Formats: sequence, C-alpha cells, structure tokens
Amino acid sequence: MAVINWISGNYIEIFGALAGIIYVFLEIRQNLWLWPVGIATSAVYIIVFFTGKLYADMSLQGYYLIISILGWYWWLNGGKGDVDIKEKVLNVTHIKPKIIFILTLVFAILFTGMWLILHHLTDSPVPGWDSFITSLSIIATWMLARKIYEHWYLWIVVNGVAVVLFLTRGLYPTVALYAVYCVMSFVGLKEWRKTIK
Repeated sequence: MAVINWISGNYIEIFGALAGIIYVFLEIRQNLWLWPVGIATSAVYIIVFFTGKLYADMSLQGYYLIISILGWYWWLNGGKGDVDIKEKVLNVTHIKPKIIFILTLVFAILFTGMWLILHHLTDSPVPGWDSFITSLSIIATWMLARKIYEHWYLWIVVNGVAVVLFLTRGLYPTVALYAVYCVMSFVGLKEWRKTIK
C-alpha cells in the first residue's frame, strides 16, 4: 500500500523520468522524435522542479521547450553548419575552437547571473549547484541541436552532479533518471563517434 501511495503522489515525476529515458535513447540513435518527446519531458519537469524549489532547473525546462523546437527544425532542414546537401540533414561534427571560446564565455555569464539571482532573490537552498547544472545544460542542449559531438562530455558532468543534487532534494525518481542519463551519455559518446563525417 505504501508503494501505491508513493506512486500516486509522484506520478508526474515518474512520467517525466520515463519520458526522459526515452528522450536520451532517441538522442543516442539520432532519431528526430527525440524533440517532441523532449518537449513533453520539459513540460512535466517544469512542475517537478518548481515543487522541489530548483528554480534555475525549472527555468531550464522553458529553455528546453524553445531549443527543442529549434533542434527539431535544424535536424529536419539541416540549418547552418555541416549539412549533407544530398540528404539535407545535419551531420555530427566536432566543436571548433572559436565555438569553445564563445560557449565558455556564455557559460560564465549564465552561471554568474543565475547564481546572483538565486542567491539573492529566491529561497533556493543550493543556488551554486542549481546554477552550474542549468548553465552547463543550456550549452549542452544547444550543442545537441547543432549535432556537435562533444556535447556528450558536458552531459556526463551535468548528469553526475545532478544525481548528487537531486538526491539531497529527495527527488528519487529524478535521481534514477539522471543516473540512467549518465550511463547513457557514455553510450551516446561511443555511438555518435561512429557517425562523424
């Protein structure tokens, strides 16, 4: 009976965790359906993170909704970048040094801004860690939308840190989800390496 009560009290988070696992599986396979699944997952996690007082992570889900629409478009139409003209698809590429510099700068600005807001304007118990995960996730998701191979390294870091953070917040289905994400990030790294042109 306790298990049933727990499930009924956490069904939204459980649904989000299951959708998230499907999302990463589709990401590894470079399947276009990852984007609509990602939209559903993000919508659910807006609620979960608001309830857990993880405001930066909640805001990140709004960003995921927007970047999922862009990613879906870029993956369908090639977008700017390394495109196979014949097939009109975006190819997996390595990150360029100029992009590393720009993304590092963007990360520093995002992290600092989020930390200041969370520390001074909210009741977040973990503003630094919440800001770190959120900032790095924004960068990694943009890289995914552009099919940049190295985004997997960022996900390994994000997911490992997130497991510890969510454990401290008592978000156990989400802890399980991010542990699976972490393992799947290593699989994605291996699988995407095979498809770099």
